[in-house]
This record gives sequence, structure tokens and C-alpha cells, in this order.
Amino acid sequence: MILILGGTSEARQLAAAMVQRGATVTSSLAGRVASPRLPAGEVRIGGFGGPDALARWLADHQVAAVIDATHPFAERISASAAIACAIASVPRLRLERPGWQAREGDRWLWVDDLDQAAAAIPAASGERVFLTTGRQGLAAFAQDGKSWFLIRCVDQPGPPLPARSEVILDRGPFILAGELQLIDDHRIDVLITKDSGGSFTAAKLDAARERGLPVIVVRRPPRPGGPAVTSVQAALEWAHAGYRLGV
Repeated sequence: MILILGGTSEARQLAAAMVQRGATVTSSLAGRVASPRLPAGEVRIGGFGGPDALARWLADHQVAAVIDATHPFAERISASAAIACAIASVPRLRLERPGWQAREGDRWLWVDDLDQAAAAIPAASGERVFLTTGRQGLAAFAQDGKSWFLIRCVDQPGPPLPARSEVILDRGPFILAGELQLIDDHRIDVLITKDSGGSFTAAKLDAARERGLPVIVVRRPPRPGGPAVTSVQAALEWAHAGYRLGV
């Protein structure tokens, strides 16, 4: 069996391709989204309880390999998987989409975390913020009593939230026309995002470029070492080379 640590569009694509080729696949989802998009094959939802518990799970289920296709900012599970695979002597591959690259006309300000993102709002000359960093970590912006925030999440975020804010619940993929409409309707003058990469939410960057808005971008956290690929096809080829899965 192949264990895919999922929750991303790439993880779903990989699971579908492997199942189509006759592989036994279980996808593990963190359970942070109320109604996740479910991949093909078997699915488990919820954490494992730390590296030791995950190592036992790998052994109990005779897992042949682990493919970590989690979100680029899902630090905890990636670190746990690296330790667990070492304990259980199970091969591990990281499948991670490339980060976004600034283009001509972009006005990007890079920061290391959400606290720095909040502190950078005055430097970006922004007072009406489009905040697209997800529902976790919003406490970093809760003490900002000057700015107004349009917060977009998949699920309703819990407190603390900025006092001056509006929450909209939506999930990608998003299109340029819709992002431009949001920016115009809410008079947005700065965008804050994580460097998630991928096409599902990239339209907000195109919209910010068209409107000449500054973008505060949170850098990706470091990942554990080990083999890594940036495409579903490369992950399939790795699985085929080691486990005779068709490509």
C-alpha cells in the first residue's frame, strides 16, 4: 500500500492516477476542512498522534512507501512523516508544487511569517487588506485596529479576529474577473498571501498586478530533507520505479 499525505489538488490527482493503475492507495487528510474534496481510493481523516504513532501505523498497515503531498505550509505533518518513515524504514517522497514567481509589474514584499506580515502592512501603505492566508494564524492581525480586513477562508475562522473585518467563505479555483471584482467592490489596497503556489488561487496575484496593489507574501517554511519532486508525473515515475506501479 502507498500512503499519500494529502489535502492538495496534486494529492488528489496522484491518488486518482494510482488507483486507475491498480495500486492500493490510502490518502490521509488532516481534517481541518469541514467538507474536504475526497480523493480516489481509501481515505482516513485526522492526525496520527505524532511520529511514533505514525511509524506504528505504517508498520501495522504494511505501507510500502509514503508520498507527502501536503500543503507547503503544513509543517507539522511533514516533519512527523520524516521521523516516522525513518523509524519504520519506509521510503518517503515529497511532492510539492513550485512556489509563485514574481512577474513584471508585481510589487511583492516578502516576509517570514504572519507576524511579520501584519507588521508590514504600514510599509505597504495599505489600510484595506485582502487577507488570504487561511483561517489559522489570524490572531497575528487581531491587534490591528487601523486596517480593515477582507478575510477569505474555506471554513469560518474562530476568534480572535481583527475588530474591523469581514469574512467571506469560498474555495478555489478562482478566476481573474472575480478577484478583480472583489478588489474593486471592497476598495482593497493591499493583498496578503502565503506562497502556496499552484493555479487554484493564483488569480488574486494577477488581479493585484492589474490594479497595481502591493502584495505581502509569506515565505514557505523549511522542509525535512529527502527526495522531492514538483509534479504528479514525477511522483508516479518514482512509485513505478520502486513499486512497479504503471505510469
